[in-house]
Amino acid sequence: MATGICIVGKSNSGKTTLILKIIEELQKRGYKVATLKHHSHRSHMDQPGKDTWKHYNAGAEQVMISSPSGYAIYRRIEKELTIDELLDYNKGMDIVLIEGYKRAAMPKVEVVRRERSTEMICSPDEVLAVVSDINFDIGKPLFHIDDYLSISDFIEKNIIEN
Repeated sequence: MATGICIVGKSNSGKTTLILKIIEELQKRGYKVATLKHHSHRSHMDQPGKDTWKHYNAGAEQVMISSPSGYAIYRRIEKELTIDELLDYNKGMDIVLIEGYKRAAMPKVEVVRRERSTEMICSPDEVLAVVSDINFDIGKPLFHIDDYLSISDFIEKNIIEN
């Protein structure tokens, strides 16, 4: 199973931007990086009107789409898969950056941006570090929201190499 870390925070706090920068930096360092995005709505992620969408909505239990550059699988499930079950699909990856899953018992980094909120959504004991433009004094590492290199260093040292 691949190692994962959750990047959590309120909507529009900068989680996706942070993840994009970390992906780029960790790949430069030679790591194989995967991502997992939690989507709490019960909607299908394919585009309405496309053939795969039509197949799925016609009742197919599983729909696969393939191209020269990648593939995707849409499968009907009875209940949401656990993070561990999802991480099993990432064999061969060095790290899985997970956007969301704030309630999961996984290592977490919380993003808090003043423009969005001045409060954390997790308790200090639930996070490994905070990424923010606010000075939090919670006894955990605090990184400025634009310091992608130090955040990547932290993830490399505390998650990938651990």
